[in-house]
Amino acid sequence: MNKEYLSTIFEHDHSFGQDKKKPGELKTILVIVITFTMMIVEITAGLAFGSMALLADGLHMASHAAALGVSAIAYVFARKYAHDPTYSFGTGKVNVLGGFTGAVLLLVFALIMVSESIHRLVSPVEIVFNQAITVAVIGLIVNGLSMLILGHDDHHHHSHDHEDDHHHHSHDHNLKAAYLHVLADTLTSLLAIFALLAAKYFGWVRMDPLMGVVGAIVISKWSFGLLSQTGSSLLDRQASARTKEGIIGRIEGAQSETYVFDLHVWSIGPGIFAASFIVVSDQLKAPHFYKDLLKDMGQIVHITVETHLLDPEELYDHSIRTQAQA
Repeated sequence: MNKEYLSTIFEHDHSFGQDKKKPGELKTILVIVITFTMMIVEITAGLAFGSMALLADGLHMASHAAALGVSAIAYVFARKYAHDPTYSFGTGKVNVLGGFTGAVLLLVFALIMVSESIHRLVSPVEIVFNQAITVAVIGLIVNGLSMLILGHDDHHHHSHDHEDDHHHHSHDHNLKAAYLHVLADTLTSLLAIFALLAAKYFGWVRMDPLMGVVGAIVISKWSFGLLSQTGSSLLDRQASARTKEGIIGRIEGAQSETYVFDLHVWSIGPGIFAASFIVVSDQLKAPHFYKDLLKDMGQIVHITVETHLLDPEELYDHSIRTQAQA
């Protein structure tokens, strides 16, 4: 039996579906087109009519178009290199990296908002109310449309304790980062409209920069939440106790005198995990037997099993060899 034939049995593809175009990719590109078009209109109008409010909002749109561009690049890269063998478990984590980068950019924008707001609290500037309100309303409409395009089921659900790995990792972190950028713009527009109306009709001129600080705090909270989720995946944080206990229960429950050790379960992409563990049993089976026990745990797509016979003499010799190598 030659090696080529054996490779057809034991070798398998590691793309895990990352070569397929995700729904979020087209949505993100569409929102980039909308944002970029609005950016051109506002910058052109600002330069033509001498409006700093329009020009500033146009440049703000440009920064978010760039951030959304990062998400689009991540989608394309993940698809293009999905079958590249230099990536051990495919390109699933490119999606997570795109989300992490988007979260960092979101935090940077929040810090800029705080800096600008503090500056305006100390040194208030004259506001052309009607024009500024018009810009904010247009921004709200555009961002509302973008939110509808990017909207998905997972963006309101955050799992901070990692107790449900499938729920926590199954959504598209890259799409979530794009959604949060648009949501941040929408919140900024809402707060701006409220502050501008308060300043125009009640003379509360410092309400505008104060709302800027409030918006930055909320945006920072979203950013830190996404950084925590994506950072855990990028650092190969272990899966939840529930997932690990489920694996151990299936393996150890299939035979008497069977034990699982050195179990590692980690995310390798949106909703997919790899697992590796050692099985020690007095009725030792081939590795595929233990892999088959986990078949219906669909999110675990790559399993590596090391097996040892539960023989006191063999285990003692193995222990001696391990200590000698240490």
